[in-house]
Amino acid sequence: MLEKTLLLSERLSRALVWAGGVLIIGSALLVTLEVILRKLFNISLGGADEISGYAFGVATALGLSFALFERAHIRVDALFPFFPRWLRIFSNYLGLVLLVGFAGVIASMAWSLVGDTISHGSRSITPLRTPLVLPQIPWLFGWLFFVFCGVLIGVVALVRQIGGDAAGADRLIGVKSVEEQIEDEAV
Repeated sequence: MLEKTLLLSERLSRALVWAGGVLIIGSALLVTLEVILRKLFNISLGGADEISGYAFGVATALGLSFALFERAHIRVDALFPFFPRWLRIFSNYLGLVLLVGFAGVIASMAWSLVGDTISHGSRSITPLRTPLVLPQIPWLFGWLFFVFCGVLIGVVALVRQIGGDAAGADRLIGVKSVEEQIEDEAV
């Protein structure tokens, strides 16, 4: 059951990172159009900068869980190879707990922010008067999904570790080896 949920979550994270990519490309096209129209025709669409800011925030939040599955979040691991095995395992779990804990704090604060936005009907203070709930809900979803995936990955890694599959746990939460990084680049 846990492994199936992990696989489904990984697939959803891949779809979300593609959606975030579409948002980034769309905002780049919008800003490009805005620049061309201003330069050639002295016309402004208005709000391209605001919309692209929302797109960037949402795309970033939607990509966090994919980066977690890919073990792409930055870690300072210069001394890691010199640690004894038990300390490497401990530091992998500690790193995951700290990352997910930090994301949990952000998600909790984002939850409160979105709640306030909904209760007050908040809008941007720009000419677009964008209802702020529109970019904030997918942004919040990205953070909540990231926390969910982090907890799920941690639980599955722990189950694998206890079940004697240390290599399987390491593939979930360990530092990518140089060989894995080269293999990823080749694909």
